[in-house]
Amino acid sequence: MKRTCLILLLVLNIAFMTKASREDILINENWTFRFSYQVQPNSGQRVDLPHTWNAMDALSGKQDYYRGMGNYEKQLFARPEWKDKRIYLRFEGANTVTDLFVNGAHVGEHRGGYGAFVFEITRFLKYGENNNLLVKVSNALTLDVIPLVGDFNMYGGIYRDLHLIVTDPISISLTDYASPGVYLTQKKITKELAEIQAKVVLSSAIESSQPVEIRVKVSDNQKVIQEQSIRKDISRGDNQSVEIPFTLKNPHLWNGRKDPFLYKVEVSLLSGGKEVDRIVQPLGLRFYHVDENKGFFLNGEPLKLRGVCRHQDRAERGNALWKEHHEEDAAIMAEMGVNAVRLSHYPQASYFYELMDRYGIVVWSEIPLVGPGGYADQGYVNQASFRSNGKEQLKELIRQHFNHPSICFWGLFNELKTVGDNPVEYIKELNALAHEEDPSRLTTSASFLEDENPINRISDLIAWNKYYGWYGGSPELLGQWADKVHAAYPEFRIAISEYGAGASIYHQQDSVKQGQASGWWHPENWQTYYHRENWKVISERPYIWGSFIWVMFDFGAAHRTEGDRPGVNDKGLVTADRKVKKDAYYFYKANWNNEDKFIYISGRRHRERPQGKTDIMVFSNLLSLDLYVNGIFIERQFPDAYATFQWKNVDLSKGKNEIEIRSSISKIKLQDKVVWWCR
Repeated sequence: MKRTCLILLLVLNIAFMTKASREDILINENWTFRFSYQVQPNSGQRVDLPHTWNAMDALSGKQDYYRGMGNYEKQLFARPEWKDKRIYLRFEGANTVTDLFVNGAHVGEHRGGYGAFVFEITRFLKYGENNNLLVKVSNALTLDVIPLVGDFNMYGGIYRDLHLIVTDPISISLTDYASPGVYLTQKKITKELAEIQAKVVLSSAIESSQPVEIRVKVSDNQKVIQEQSIRKDISRGDNQSVEIPFTLKNPHLWNGRKDPFLYKVEVSLLSGGKEVDRIVQPLGLRFYHVDENKGFFLNGEPLKLRGVCRHQDRAERGNALWKEHHEEDAAIMAEMGVNAVRLSHYPQASYFYELMDRYGIVVWSEIPLVGPGGYADQGYVNQASFRSNGKEQLKELIRQHFNHPSICFWGLFNELKTVGDNPVEYIKELNALAHEEDPSRLTTSASFLEDENPINRISDLIAWNKYYGWYGGSPELLGQWADKVHAAYPEFRIAISEYGAGASIYHQQDSVKQGQASGWWHPENWQTYYHRENWKVISERPYIWGSFIWVMFDFGAAHRTEGDRPGVNDKGLVTADRKVKKDAYYFYKANWNNEDKFIYISGRRHRERPQGKTDIMVFSNLLSLDLYVNGIFIERQFPDAYATFQWKNVDLSKGKNEIEIRSSISKIKLQDKVVWWCR
């Protein structure tokens, strides 16, 4: 009997503790969607989130894809036991301007398409009843919300998860720019000692002052290694801060792809001796700097940042991605050997930052202050509301993602022009704001303007978008340009923020000739040549602290009329559906990933070849390879300095030819085969 009572008491205590802590409920399912112009009764359709209404029209190359307002509606039952709680809706992302109504009453508005935002709906709900949620989202161009322009689609909709969060009246704040309410500042990190300051932001809806206890517990995934607590009286109101410093001796450092070790920090809030809220955050301890001559250093060791750019965009889905899509993208990047990523040109899903933490991939994260590049219009308007919105979005970016160790750089702009409304003074304000919000990280920018332009001298670091060999010129000009800038401005810490060339897997040719960037012929073998030559230039210059291929995956850009179909930017190393990795992908994998042994025959999709002799090029991270044609051994080859094997003037017979490349090391059983036909 005593045993039964003890078990019952334990179960009741666990149930109480679960009930006392916050609840986080996804409410993605069963929404009714209609465009705002559809005013007829029953004109809506059932959708689930994430959702965008532009998955079809924008991705088909329709340049005037719908940019207007859509309505999302749902019935939400407010449980009676929530009456003494606080209720919030947390939007992970909705593009671009969002207004929330509960039971017909306007709750609030958020202006910006790429950050999370939170509304408290406690006083708007009827408890024990169904409540009507109406979310009106507009992706129409608005001159005081960034971005104004961009070489990508501005998909509309609630395209990320939507959470219903239930907390006690006293909680860790949800409304500090939709941050987790916990900031882990790395004050000083060495291999011997880590000094960290935890700032916890609290919120109370109780009229009188209340005593609370805040506990910070650090674990190394096996045991608790540090625990601190502090008591404080909290009054009614939001965003009341408590700071708790702690140190770790001989810390296990987050060391990029080599060792992306993460501590777990658990912050608990107790009131009346009972836990009323709890937040868990990652802690990856690292220190880094960028030298103008030697590049990027992580934890005191040089690390050449071999990066890619990534859009949150996918065939058939637009930007309405599921977790599985983010996981697939991260895995494809890791397989290629990527150790850095520029999340262009806006904050991306929180889950993707988590994946970068776990993979050990260094992140450049930026706000969507985007210029037109080679297109019309401007990316900056000198008006107070525009300037305010950019600053709000920068605060959202930094506060929401502050604790991700993968993030080393805050990006301020991409390809802004300095004619007309000149953004230089505004960029200075953004740079100062970024350092005020986060003194521990570096700022950077992606420019395409001449070297001496003042806009290139504002952020801590500077990078350029350079396309020698695609938009004019030849690849070797990249090295000439970089050397000239480094000599003229030795204080600049230089990176290449974009470089790339278009490629269709359906465009194959006998010779290596450049396609027309704005035309309908984008041969795959030119993209391969382009990247081989550009990477040689970059890899040989240690002062280039990082390079970021444009782009990892093909993505939607409705205004583009080029390649094998309209509406797609095909500079990706992987197709938009993630089904085909282009030849250039394997060139980088051979150079960047020495662990995953492989053989890849380049030009494999060029199946129809002229009769006679042909060249064969192979990418591999092995030390020697053997060529067989129609089962007959031809020759053994060794790689050049860039993991490339070449056989020149190989005889092919008329008709079918089976090309096989085998590892010449008997212990490594690897091979690759293609079939080519001679005309």
